[in-house]
Amino acid sequence: MTNDETAVAGLTRGDGTPVRVLVVDDEPDLAEVLSRVLASEGWAVRTAGDGAGALAAARDFLPDAVVLDVMLPDIDGLQVLRRLRADAPDVCVLFLTAKDAVEDRIAGITAGGDDYVTKPFSLEEVLARLRGLLRRAGMARQADAGGCSPSAAWPWTRTPAR
Repeated sequence: MTNDETAVAGLTRGDGTPVRVLVVDDEPDLAEVLSRVLASEGWAVRTAGDGAGALAAARDFLPDAVVLDVMLPDIDGLQVLRRLRADAPDVCVLFLTAKDAVEDRIAGITAGGDDYVTKPFSLEEVLARLRGLLRRAGMARQADAGGCSPSAAWPWTRTPAR
C-alpha cells in the first residue's frame, strides 16, 4: 500500500466514528463480498436484499453512503433513492447495477444518484468512488485530520442501533 492509499484508507465520520455504508443488492454473495471489503476499510456496513429492507435499514442505521442496485425484487432502486432522499437529502448514493445502457446511467444520475458503476465491476474502483463521494460531501475525514464536524447526512440526533 502506498502512502496515498494509507492516507485514504483511514476515512472516518467527522466525529471519529467509522463511516457507515448500506449495501443494497438482491444478490447475497455480491452483497457479502462487498460488505467484507468495506468492513476491511474499517467502515461499519449493513446489507439489505430489497427496497423495503433498504429503507428500514437506512432509518435504523443512518448510513453516510448507500451502494444501491437498480433492479431490486420489490421497489426499484430509483424509487428507493427518492425515498432515501426524502429523509436524508445529503446521503451519498452510488448505483452498482447491471443496467449498463447510457440511458440507464443518465436516469440514475438524473434521479439523484451521485455515481453509477456497472456490473461486472472492480472492487478497487467502487472503493475509490465511495471514498471520493464521502470526501467531496464533507461526510468523512482522514483519521489523522482534525477539526471536522459530524456527518450531516441524517437529520436525526439519536444513536443508531448496532
